[in-house]
Amino acid sequence: MHAERRTKIVATVGPASESSGAIRELLEAGVNVFRLNFSHGTHAIHALRIENIRKAAAEMGKHVAIMQDIQGPKIRVGEIKEGAVLKNGQTFVLTSREISGDEKIAHVSYERLALDVPVGAAILLDDGKLELKVTEIQGEDLVTEVITGGPLSSHKGVNFPGCSLKISILTEKDKEDLLFGAEMRVDLVAASFVRYPSDILEIKDVLMAMGGLVPIIAKIEQQEAVMHLVDILAVCDGVIVARGDLGVEMLFEELPLIQKRIIKEANLAGKPVITATQMLDSMVSSPRPTRAEVSDVANAILDGTDAIMLSNETAVGAFPVLAVKTMARIALETEKSFPIRVERPEMENPYVRPIQDAIGHAATHMAPELGAAAIITPTSSGSSARMVAKYRPRIPVIAMSTSPEVCRRLSLVWGVYPLLIGSAGNIEQLTQTSVQVAMEAGFVADGDLVIVVSGIPVGTAGSTNLIRVEIVASVLGRGLGLGRRPASGVARHFLDPVLANDNIQKGEILLAPTTDAAWVPAMQKSAGIVVSSSGLSSQTALVGLELGVPVILGVDDIGKIPDGQVVTLDPSRGLVFRGLVKI
Repeated sequence: MHAERRTKIVATVGPASESSGAIRELLEAGVNVFRLNFSHGTHAIHALRIENIRKAAAEMGKHVAIMQDIQGPKIRVGEIKEGAVLKNGQTFVLTSREISGDEKIAHVSYERLALDVPVGAAILLDDGKLELKVTEIQGEDLVTEVITGGPLSSHKGVNFPGCSLKISILTEKDKEDLLFGAEMRVDLVAASFVRYPSDILEIKDVLMAMGGLVPIIAKIEQQEAVMHLVDILAVCDGVIVARGDLGVEMLFEELPLIQKRIIKEANLAGKPVITATQMLDSMVSSPRPTRAEVSDVANAILDGTDAIMLSNETAVGAFPVLAVKTMARIALETEKSFPIRVERPEMENPYVRPIQDAIGHAATHMAPELGAAAIITPTSSGSSARMVAKYRPRIPVIAMSTSPEVCRRLSLVWGVYPLLIGSAGNIEQLTQTSVQVAMEAGFVADGDLVIVVSGIPVGTAGSTNLIRVEIVASVLGRGLGLGRRPASGVARHFLDPVLANDNIQKGEILLAPTTDAAWVPAMQKSAGIVVSSSGLSSQTALVGLELGVPVILGVDDIGKIPDGQVVTLDPSRGLVFRGLVKI
């Protein structure tokens, strides 16, 4: 099976990467999810980007997700006179009044500014580059002292670390963007500035009113979100470690441990987690990353992140394709030493479904013991594939779905490779079809052992309740098997016992219409016996049992088994397989 990267790559589409040619190059480099940042660009621009992504993915036969990242209630300063510079120690006023700003005063897009921000609070501007301290409140104005000064320009972000603000999770712009996303059938929605579980539920209500329910990825970038992380994970469909605003809202020295905690909790919940912001930031203008950036990407993978995200690197950078290739190389190298995660999280976690969790754990634990080549998960919603992937098996998790949408959404999940299949009427048909499609895709080959995780009834979301072990092999013959162990060897056809006794080599498989006492010398040298005659009390059956040689009786069309073909006998099921098969 060809080597596959398990960690997924999210790339932000922008002016540097929006053309159809650039999209194709990014897909070839390894992008799994394309992010559209709705803080920038018109609906017409995003529609063209979506068209280019879908066209390229269809032509290349790839399942790639489109994630709509809505702006959210970002608080910003208003218009600022060009050249404004704040100096340390000066007085600077922030107000909710609509005014033009300069080096002395600025409008802030939050109506309750003077009500919710107390005296003594710290205020950060432009991602923390400037710091203010509130010294006085005058009506709608906050009078502040500049602690760390610097240049200030229009529409820069404002953060209030430690302050609890009363902000609606969705602006009118966000609602318009969500409606556009629903019409364009985006695969995922990234929700900005989530603070409470109720924020996710509010967005879901809006999406349902629009006629659909798209998985919501919560961006963890507020102090309140970190405090309510477990409850948010219970209602969202994944999270982003949004280290930009998070690093401003929290003490920067706390950020590495907060990142590890977010990833760990998401892993326990079986929800995909994306690590984002400045992962390869130097590659916006340089063809090589810094050593610190390489370590940052690798450590996020070792922490357990499902995906790593590029922002400016691919949106406006000079080397978007090279940035993706670099990230893919780091991921592949890091995964070579990735530990298998078979320890089982506590079942008391409120967001874990016990049956699915137990089956995902069991499948991952069984895989190395059986030498399995893949875990195949037929799935209607994607949940069974996610529950297996949460334990980070070393072998691929092949998700089979009849839904193109499910396939695209699973492109975000660590170690999952989605494949599209046709519908199946029962579990046997579903299993056979899934194994066949996995073979055609090159993930498994004749002789491989696979673990199939599925559910009964077929096609019911969330019904994962079944583990099967299957052999990937062509069946050359079926009959009644006798014996305790399988056997493999070269098939040799004989019609005459004398020729068989003289010519069969030790360890070969004897094939004949029937046998009697005259065939015993050949039977003693053979590793297994296949005959077209039947009868549990026949000479073939009795001698085979006495010699401890596996026997397959009553195989019709035995002549269709090619002479000289390596075969494997499975007496427990009475099957003759083509090739060397592990049973």
